[in-house]
Amino acid sequence: MQQAHVGDEAAAAALALVVIGRNEGGRLLRCLDAIRRPEACVVYVDSGSSDGSPAAALARGVRVVALDPARPFSAARARNEGLDEVVRVAPGAELVQFLDGDCELCPGWLERAAAALRADPGLAVVSGRIRERERERSVYNLLCDLEWDAPAGEAHTCGGNAMMRIRAVREAGGFDPTLIAGEEPELAFRLRARGWRLRRLADDMVLHDAEMLRFGQWWRRNVRGGWAYAEGAALHGGSPERYAVRETLSNAFWGALLPLAVVGLAPRAGGLSALLLAVYPLLGARIYARALRRGRARRDAALQALFTVLGKLPQALGQAQYALLRAMGRRRRVFDWRTAS
Repeated sequence: MQQAHVGDEAAAAALALVVIGRNEGGRLLRCLDAIRRPEACVVYVDSGSSDGSPAAALARGVRVVALDPARPFSAARARNEGLDEVVRVAPGAELVQFLDGDCELCPGWLERAAAALRADPGLAVVSGRIRERERERSVYNLLCDLEWDAPAGEAHTCGGNAMMRIRAVREAGGFDPTLIAGEEPELAFRLRARGWRLRRLADDMVLHDAEMLRFGQWWRRNVRGGWAYAEGAALHGGSPERYAVRETLSNAFWGALLPLAVVGLAPRAGGLSALLLAVYPLLGARIYARALRRGRARRDAALQALFTVLGKLPQALGQAQYALLRAMGRRRRVFDWRTAS
């Protein structure tokens, strides 16, 4: 892949890049090699890697911030500390491109995103199309690629790969470092509450390398998603927009209440209680039809429908974990869906 470049040096000096990662190996090297530029501030924030990532970043002339392991790691904390370093060493920077270490920036993205932000002072965040590097390697990679394919236009949320106006992020208080999942939409909620707007461009932004090859990885990622919904609803569910409440209730119904009802009614109703399970295909059919209207291929729409329905179970589990640990006054460490940790 060609190296992406900013253009003139003045524009580059006003733009910084913050990459976060933990044990990303070759994915991180691809990420850093695609954004090498002597004229821009590039910061890599490492969350306790054991694979030599900090040394590899230093060898590429990138500033490295190694997070203190005495405090819990989180992607939110890493992005905050990376932005703090940018403000310290490049106080003239106006925009920051956040990147996850498993992503490779697409050529031309920085110019287009920066132009969009500079043309509209009310915009706080610009994001673009994320494409899965090896889409067909596994059904789970394919599901990621479908998930990334969101419509262009005004947006309510964004992911970890996005270009942001530094002033807006600082005004909103940055990412919430206590969140171990869902920190980007939570920041987007606070930005919107302050009158800022977000936009998603149709342009390709990054190639993502999920390397999600096993069902267990997909399951853990959905547990993580359920946790994020539950925590988001606990934080902001009382707001006028009822942040994350609809998703939390949906997961609770389809992933927990309905299965429990089937089991609970079985001793009295016998096999008739299993008829309740017929509503799952109806939910899948509705998701399938919506995916077709979005222009999905029939195979992709069918897979998305099947796994969206199935995903209600691990997401409900994640929500239950959050509720239980919250009641016990405990917190979970960072989710790593690629491994069992």
